[in-house]
Amino acid sequence: MWRDHLTELIIFAALFALVSVMGFIAARWRRPTTMEHLDEWGLGGRNFGSWITWFLIGGDIYTAYTFVAVPALVFGAGAAGFFAVPYTIIVYPLVFLFLIRLWSVSHVHGFVTPADFVRARFGSPTLALLIAITGIVATMPYIALQLVGIEAVLRTMGLNGEWPLIIAFTVLAAYTYQSGLRAPALIAFVKDSLIYVVILVAVLYIPSRLGGWGAIFDAAQEHFDQTPAPTDGIVLPASGQIGYATLALGSALALFLYPHSTTGVLASRSRDVIKRNMSALPAYSFLLGLIALLGFMAIAAGVTSSDGDTNTIVPNLFDEMFPDWFAGLAFAAIGIGALVPAAIMSIAAANLFTRNIYREYLRPNASDAEEARVSKLVSLIVKFGALLCILVLNPSFSIDLQLIGGVIIIQTLPAVGLGVFTRWFHRVGLIAGWVVGMVLSIWMLYSISSPTRAHFAGSSYPLANLPLVPDDTAGGIWTGLVALVVNLVVSAVVTVLCRRAGLADGQDRTRSDDYVADQGDPKVKDVPELVNH
Repeated sequence: MWRDHLTELIIFAALFALVSVMGFIAARWRRPTTMEHLDEWGLGGRNFGSWITWFLIGGDIYTAYTFVAVPALVFGAGAAGFFAVPYTIIVYPLVFLFLIRLWSVSHVHGFVTPADFVRARFGSPTLALLIAITGIVATMPYIALQLVGIEAVLRTMGLNGEWPLIIAFTVLAAYTYQSGLRAPALIAFVKDSLIYVVILVAVLYIPSRLGGWGAIFDAAQEHFDQTPAPTDGIVLPASGQIGYATLALGSALALFLYPHSTTGVLASRSRDVIKRNMSALPAYSFLLGLIALLGFMAIAAGVTSSDGDTNTIVPNLFDEMFPDWFAGLAFAAIGIGALVPAAIMSIAAANLFTRNIYREYLRPNASDAEEARVSKLVSLIVKFGALLCILVLNPSFSIDLQLIGGVIIIQTLPAVGLGVFTRWFHRVGLIAGWVVGMVLSIWMLYSISSPTRAHFAGSSYPLANLPLVPDDTAGGIWTGLVALVVNLVVSAVVTVLCRRAGLADGQDRTRSDDYVADQGDPKVKDVPELVNH
């Protein structure tokens, strides 16, 4: 009952109210002449410095779902759950050059979305439309997944109905509508500070109550020795290594293809800001490793899930181990941790619709102010669409939704990720590769089954199903990487055929020096003095 968690509820509500007020006040933070422009509402004026960008990108990537789901996966499967740690380490060197080039060309031409860049680079509105649709589809379940963290916390505090969740997301929708990207940028300071405090206290305090780390790992090993799954354990078995490695690599390649990830980057002031952030963001990977260890702590503490929902493992651990006042602080960290990424994701998805669907196909002559108004409205629709998803679907399906989102978004790598380096691919080749890669992805995902689900039971495709790997003990491989390889092969082959056939390619509106432009460079367009249209 909620009355048994009154102290936790009061602290949670107080901190939630604080960040909500900050969200509304954010509209006055560095206030421009008008918010009726996507450069201002959707990108915060493109003027965020190193500290703001660091908290914004970190708050966007390391979400409440990560806070809840990673240790829950470690709790259920052991070492396999640590795939998130290496992928967040290798991602920053991989995307370092990609992001600074994307930032430069976007500032030169005023691009707001990755699809804007693709439209200009390859001269293909069709390819840009596919990139936009892919981004929206991949982002929607990611927004829904932020609700998992809030829902798990509310359930732990005895609030099992739907209304608290609806109220929380209504407030989020309201201040995002008013303040745009400035709201999550401001709130990210509170969110990250709370999470750092809670996790550092947890890894020091909880082991002291459980007999130390040796006792925790012994309890985890004893637990996994009794589970029937051969891939479970505190050490990854040989059969799980290919799946682990491909999932980590594929997730790293996919991470900054998400439109919400590039939104935080495009909002930064200069190339130097991005460089500093790519060198500093691995600090979050250290934090993530500590978060994952909460799964082993929950095993040693004998924590069980609420109503079979493994997403409640961490909140239940905090509720059992911490005094009420600190548990309330921890629950607020999880809840607020959902608000920042959910806001950025909804803004990014709304900008994709407005720029690359609404303005491209429905209202070519839409003014800047009209663009901003449409994005604001779409951001509301996206949020409540995600809310509807989580209320209708079984939350246990959420992990699969997140992994499927990565499989989908990685199919944009040839056009977006490689597009900032080369114009070699023909637009028809990229479209063909996207179609084949997406169809193959969906077919492989559909064919993955489990004892409890006939289809879409995960993202690891059994290697034994491939013709060259007959061994049933070979384990699995991440679906997205297989489909990406096929996507690249098809794109390359069709490109060669198009070149030989003399098929006309689209016009490239960018130039080589656009990709190295920086703040203060005369080629960079300053955000104009904005007036209402």
